[in-house]
Amino acid sequence: MKQWIGKHRVLAPSLLVAGLAAVAGGTVLASDHQQTVFTETSPRFDITDVHAFPTTAGRMAIAVTTSSPLLPSQLQNHGFGDVSEEMYQIKVDNTGDVLEDLVFQVTFTGTVPNQIVTVRGPVAPDQTGTANTLLSTPVVAQGSVNTTLGSATGIQVFAGPRDDPFFIDLEQFFRIIPDRKPAFSQPLASLPDTPTASSFRPKGSAVDFLRGINGLSIVIELPTALLTAGGHNSRLGVWATTNRIGGYPAGH
Repeated sequence: MKQWIGKHRVLAPSLLVAGLAAVAGGTVLASDHQQTVFTETSPRFDITDVHAFPTTAGRMAIAVTTSSPLLPSQLQNHGFGDVSEEMYQIKVDNTGDVLEDLVFQVTFTGTVPNQIVTVRGPVAPDQTGTANTLLSTPVVAQGSVNTTLGSATGIQVFAGPRDDPFFIDLEQFFRIIPDRKPAFSQPLASLPDTPTASSFRPKGSAVDFLRGINGLSIVIELPTALLTAGGHNSRLGVWATTNRIGGYPAGH
């Protein structure tokens, strides 16, 4: 049994699912990219967004993104962390106590671009909080990345690159708040610090700088009843962690 210590992450609320703080009575709207030197230089540990939303009647999807931004030319060289050193988790609170009652554990083996994804859950964890154990529960989906796995009526899984859905005029944003500009990562660190002729925007317009820039996504669709079973709260708290073997948190 391997032990991990995790990095917690709060997601934005959706129609049926609320972020962790919303369960406690508030509302959290959050998107967070490269917030530390560690996650900037090790982007596979950087959870950038968590989304949860209803799909069809009685079903919902949870999507976790990491490793943004990646240019198309970088996709062949960037992948998910190997199970020997990293575990991705989606955690669900369905009782309102701001502790995970259920977890998905997602691990990867192999080399880019031919990695294999393995998913376990949703299942009650052996531990809660920052210390986490890779469970020996049955695998619910396993197969190649960039492939839809599982059952359309049960649990379906996709893991692989997808276009970053965030819309932002990032070049101008870094000029307004320069301390948020990455110091190490490409291509964002190479953006000029002073305006250029091509960077001026007509009044009332903006540029979607992230169009065509990718992140790595883990998407799980399943019957909502699998997440509410055993719970007594009308809302779900959902967050995600990247967990690094070695006894200290990744990122924060």
